[in-house]
Amino acid sequence: MSSAILLAQAGRAENLSIFDPASPQAGAIRDLAFVVLAITVVIFLLVEGVLLYSIVRFRHTKTVNATEPPQVYGSHAIEIAWTVAPALIVLVLILVVARTEWEVQKDPPAPKAGDNALYVTVAGRQWWWEYRYDYYNGDKLNFVTANELHVPASDADASGVQRPVYLTLLSADVCHSFWVPRLAGKTDLLPGRTNKMWFQTAERGLFLGQCAEFCGTQHAKMLIRVNVDAPADFEKWYKNEQGDARTPVATNVQAGQAMFFKQSCVNCHRIQGTTANGTYAPDLTHLMSRQTLASGIMPNTAENLRLWVADPQKIKPGCLMPAFGLSSQEVDGIVAYLRSLE
Repeated sequence: MSSAILLAQAGRAENLSIFDPASPQAGAIRDLAFVVLAITVVIFLLVEGVLLYSIVRFRHTKTVNATEPPQVYGSHAIEIAWTVAPALIVLVLILVVARTEWEVQKDPPAPKAGDNALYVTVAGRQWWWEYRYDYYNGDKLNFVTANELHVPASDADASGVQRPVYLTLLSADVCHSFWVPRLAGKTDLLPGRTNKMWFQTAERGLFLGQCAEFCGTQHAKMLIRVNVDAPADFEKWYKNEQGDARTPVATNVQAGQAMFFKQSCVNCHRIQGTTANGTYAPDLTHLMSRQTLASGIMPNTAENLRLWVADPQKIKPGCLMPAFGLSSQEVDGIVAYLRSLE
């Protein structure tokens, strides 16, 4: 079901295909896949060709003149051939894989002014993604969001300005794997270990991905959304994300805020500019700037948000947010407040 939702949101199945790369890194991985496929197809055809020839040439017959193939024992030529040939094939595969890894993996340089580079720390959690924006173009950003990653596009025109995206990958609990097929390869997020990955793309739009390492009961509902924005749009987006949450004006929103702060929500969630400073659950400062809820599994609408606040276990069983037994009035008030966080 999650895959169907993801495909519907993508608008086309190619959004998940490694054979439709949108970045040089994904293109290198596709080319490697073609090379490996070509080598293995040739091996398959040779082996199956010899097998079929032998079946036809030396098939069982009742005729007296049936010939038996010559028996070969201790042939040095054959032994050398079946040792050298696989060794050469393995050597070629090692070389092409090493070359691809050299192209798609590298340690990020230190941030500096004018580098047009974006640095983001990604933390995998059960079952959502935390994005801590560190630097862009040498400037310190220092804000946190969840589940929807926004990055700037490189220029596709003659100017050719590159805007690389460097991700530092961490795990807050168990093993996860960050995979957006059209942008880059899979990279694991492991407890106690820091991994790196990077990509850049001139193609704008939404790119989808999936946690590719089984991480618990809701692993299939740990989706990834990467929005590649025009540089001007990205700058507008991150400046809004850096700001504090809006102060409620409407009476019902103020009442909803009071209800929110009476609950234990503030122990896990953070809303910048308020006393809610939790770090265990998604940052809600600009919740309504996101298109989806619960790590991409449903649209961010008032009705879906109400269902989630009322009982998240019905939507994502086993998630770490319990149902608090709120009354309908309390749910409506909290939803009204959350809907004001743009």
